[in-house]
Formats: sequence, C-alpha cells, structure tokens
Amino acid sequence: MLVIADDITGAAEMAGIAHCHGQQVRLLCSLCRPLCFPLCCDQVAAEETATTVIATDTRSMTEEEAVAETRRITAHSSLAKPDSPLSPLTSHLFKKTDSALRGHVVAELKTLIEITGKRRAVYLPANPSKGRIIKDGIYYINGTPIDQTDFSFDPEFPARTAVLRERFPDAEANSILMPDAETIEDIQKIVATYEGEDTLFAGAADLFEAVLARNPRAAKTSRVPSPSRPSFASTIFLCGSTQSKPLEIGIPVSPMPLNIYDGNNDTKEWLKDACTAYEREGSLMITIPHRHRTGKEVAVHLREMTATLIQGLVAQRQPQQLIIEGGASAFSALQHLGWDELEVVSQLAPGVIKTKAPNGTFVIMKPGSYSW
Repeated sequence: MLVIADDITGAAEMAGIAHCHGQQVRLLCSLCRPLCFPLCCDQVAAEETATTVIATDTRSMTEEEAVAETRRITAHSSLAKPDSPLSPLTSHLFKKTDSALRGHVVAELKTLIEITGKRRAVYLPANPSKGRIIKDGIYYINGTPIDQTDFSFDPEFPARTAVLRERFPDAEANSILMPDAETIEDIQKIVATYEGEDTLFAGAADLFEAVLARNPRAAKTSRVPSPSRPSFASTIFLCGSTQSKPLEIGIPVSPMPLNIYDGNNDTKEWLKDACTAYEREGSLMITIPHRHRTGKEVAVHLREMTATLIQGLVAQRQPQQLIIEGGASAFSALQHLGWDELEVVSQLAPGVIKTKAPNGTFVIMKPGSYSW
C-alpha cells in the first residue's frame, strides 16, 4: 500500500498503524530530496506486507504548490490510470488528510482523481475513536461543532463553519463524497460499500484502520503498541504546534525570545542559551509562548526559527531522543537535519510514533491537535 500524507505527524500516525498491523513500513520525508526510486508493482508484489508512507507537507504550502507537489509525488510513485500496466498499485493508494479539516483537501483529491483515473474519492476525516464525528453533514469534536473549538483560531486553516458542504463547497462537483460517520462501525460500512479500484479513500486514522483491515494483502499478524512512558534523559522536546500546551514533566524550558517571535532571524543567542541549559540538565523543552501574531508568514517564520534551533542543538549536543509536537514543525526540523527516511520502531500511543533517524537518534512525533 502507498499512503500519501499532507504532513509528517499524520504520515507517522499512518506508519504506526501499518506497523501495528504487522506491515514492513517505509516512512519518507519526500521534500528533503527528490524521490529516487519507483514504487513499482513488482516491488509491491515482492513484499506483500510492505507499506510506504510519504509525507509531503502540502498542508503548509499554497494551494498551487500543494497541487504541484501532489503531481510530483505521483510522478515518482508510478501512479497511473487503469489502462496503464502499473495500474494495480492505484487500488492500494490511501490519501491521509487532517482530522480537523485543515489542508488543501479538494485541490489535492481532484488532482489524484485525475492522475489515477478513479471515479470518485470518499473523504472521511471523522475519527470516532477520538470523539471526532460527522452527523448530518456537521463536524463535531467531542460534541462541539468544530467552528466553536480552538480550531477556529488556526492561523492557516481556521474553522469558520462546521458544515462540510460549506467548508468544501466544490467537493461534490469534483466527485468527492463526504458521508456521515458517528461510529467505527459506520466507517467500516462505508469502506465495504465503496471499496474497489474506482474509489480513492481519503481521511483520518480510523478510516485507514478500516481500509487496512479489508486489504487482502494486509498481514494477519500484528504488533502490540508499546504504551510505556519514554525516558526524557538526553532529550530535546519541541512544542511547535499552535495547539501545543507545554507539559509539566520536569524538563527545563527554553522559550522562543520575543524578538525572534516578532520577526528577528538571528537565533545565535537563543542557541547559546539553549545549549547551556541542555548541558546543565541533560534535556530541554523548546516552546513558543507568544500568541499575538497570526497568518501564514508568521507560521513559516516560527517553523524556520525552531527548525534552525533544533539543527544547531542536535549538531552540538547530539541528543539520544528528539520529541516533536506539530506536523509542520516536525517536517521543517527533519528537512534542516537532512533526515529524509525514518525507521518505524514502535507506536507508543495512537498518533504517537517512535522512529529512528539515519544517525541513530530516536524521533518521536505527535500531531499537535492530539492530547498527550
């Protein structure tokens, strides 16, 4: 199976699910360098339990950039229309999207439908296991319409409405179905109803679980998640999401200086102070305590500054473990570090995945919108 995710923590979540289903998983951060391999059918057939998950970070791009990146990824992945000799791969394609409705959903799905020759896409961002459901076309989080939650303040994709048809008014015209789903059983019925080579499934973790369970190539063995609390010795912890709420876990905190938050690009003094704190305590938490600026340019600046800091800290202190909360922050940090493929080690909790970087550093990632 090939999974295309619009951010790295979503990709890691899918990789963790596939790993728990007994799959051999590759987790790729595609923008770190051009993909240099074809995901051809011979390769898929040779390893029946293989799942490749590609993080594109298109959620952090403009719509035009997201469409271009979707085309680039599919060109490097041998996706093709049904009349192509490579067509068997397209029936095992899954598009991971955000469970809080963020991202360029319709534009990317429209592009994938066009490239693969699918008849339709079933878009199901509901995650009933986490209290996120769709009822009568309205998206709820733990019983509250999404536009009445903190997601209404998202700097790039604010939830102005909880009605899916209003949020995505051009979905139906582009053959994108958005069915209701209040329970796991609802999602399983939807997959059973629409599965086939003419349907592209797109959505969140509960949908991916249901698709994997019906995939004839899925392994029958499974791995039990490792729910143990990770050690925080020799650890750098980045709270980079706008949804982040720093944890009180005894780790010294290095907050982003106000002048950097307000636009300064010089991180030398921040890095110096952070290195000193890490050296003294053996671990460090990076936070962004300020909230008075919004907008895409601000978000990009904050990601660039935290990623630059992480790059310097890893180079100078070589921690055994890097924990990152927030998909865009994680992707930017991995880009700066040059880590473009991660080995999946275990799933610590739903959405919290432990991986290993090429240099041996353990990287744990969690979506910013999920609770610890």
